[in-house]
Amino acid sequence: MNNTLTVHMDNKPIYDIFFAEDFNSLPQLLARQGIADRRVCIVTESNVAPLYLDKVTDILKNKCKELISITFDAGEENKTLDTVQMIYEKLILAKFDRKDLLIALGGGVTGDITGYAAATYLRGIDFVQIPTSLLAQVDSSIGGKTGVDFDSYKNMVGAFHMPKLVYINVSTLNTLSDEQFTSGMGEIIKHGLIKDADYFKWLTDNQEKILSKDQSVLAHMIKISCNIKRMVVENDPTEKGERALLNFGHTLGHAIEKYLKLSLSHGACVGLGCILAASISYSKGLISKSDLDLIYHTFREFNFPVISDYEDMDIDTVIEYTKNDKKMLGNKIKFILLKEIGNAYIDMDITDNDMAEAFSIAGAL
Repeated sequence: MNNTLTVHMDNKPIYDIFFAEDFNSLPQLLARQGIADRRVCIVTESNVAPLYLDKVTDILKNKCKELISITFDAGEENKTLDTVQMIYEKLILAKFDRKDLLIALGGGVTGDITGYAAATYLRGIDFVQIPTSLLAQVDSSIGGKTGVDFDSYKNMVGAFHMPKLVYINVSTLNTLSDEQFTSGMGEIIKHGLIKDADYFKWLTDNQEKILSKDQSVLAHMIKISCNIKRMVVENDPTEKGERALLNFGHTLGHAIEKYLKLSLSHGACVGLGCILAASISYSKGLISKSDLDLIYHTFREFNFPVISDYEDMDIDTVIEYTKNDKKMLGNKIKFILLKEIGNAYIDMDITDNDMAEAFSIAGAL
């Protein structure tokens, strides 16, 4: 496969997404960023560090002016301003300045935290994404959204700050747990639902190969998903319009994630949110019952939980949590629905009753 996708802004190339099966090309690509004259800090977390920190450190040592690393405790519960403050302190003590570089080595939490630290340290320094989870490879590492959670509210504090490079080593997926792999598939299935019906069908047709982690199939899948997100980001880099379509499944998904106190992975919650958003689309007469059933069974076949698994969920509380979503405009939610599989749109008129009815429909599937 062609191993590079280039992301543009205002028709100008701003960074590459590079696909590989190891870390061997990393020094050459970072040399283009002038790391020989820069301090470099690798930011990672406690689960990823034992797997990949030494490998990346060994391959970059003696290639930059100075190389340090920062490891924080893994988990969404540590995606906070406290962690960012710790990074600031270590960068200050290491005398990092505006010409230096951060590298985010890990999943979406690491990328979001590192990107936000880079966006705000000395009013902005460069950073590179090395996503090691499927979720981060196809979603959070692309597009320049950075941020942290605040009091369990997802990504309420953040900034747009584009990376200088996204380096995707597909072989890192071999160390993912089944839960982490499923989490990434939530965003991938979402890409097909909002933008590409043929891709959605390809995912259903290749379900067994995907779940068996066939390397060539995964590489093909990741590149298609990255390209979908690239095109959306290029058209709307700061989420003023089309980019909001990427939030399909996220409004109720984030609310469920908060309700469950982060005990269920982000991608699994997005999967639940996608089923609910599809249920609203069905109740409004936009998609057929057969399409709704297909969406439900696709998530089920990829080992996602479904609404009937959470019969005791307090639906009123979940709906109330949507009112604190960062996608609120005034007192209305920017909700993403489907006109058909592969064709999403923004709806500003979704009511509490619409959401409650979706739980009833989805629970009966």
